[in-house]
Amino acid sequence: MTGDPTLVTTVLGSCVSLTFFARSRGISGICHAMLPETTPGDWESAFRFVDASVVHLIERFDRLGIPRRQIEVKLFGGADVLAMPGRRPEAQTVGRKNIAAAKMAIVRERLVLQAADVGGTTGRKLFFVTHTGEVLLKKLEKGGIT
Repeated sequence: MTGDPTLVTTVLGSCVSLTFFARSRGISGICHAMLPETTPGDWESAFRFVDASVVHLIERFDRLGIPRRQIEVKLFGGADVLAMPGRRPEAQTVGRKNIAAAKMAIVRERLVLQAADVGGTTGRKLFFVTHTGEVLLKKLEKGGIT
């Protein structure tokens, strides 16, 4: 979480990132989560998980007195990047579970999703401009950027 102008870059496959931006205060945050949900007693490594990462970020905004309606939330990632021969199209992959967990956390925390680019079969490279809330996105194809 920061109030300083920063460019945060991350690469996503099945992981998801959520960006939070409070325009009125110039405060932003981002998470990069690998798995959908924490397991009991696993809060030690909580930032690997979608549910715990969202809770942590929203608590930080709450402590600053920023109303949830003022937080711009964006969601990215959750691709099915690993080829799995014989996998049914409706199978619950890690990417799909991460997307579902992020959307559930957004609803549970009474946030509004402003933008999303999720799913598919290609990774993404994100550039988050913390002082404007802008997110630039490049899709990755077979080791390169398209």
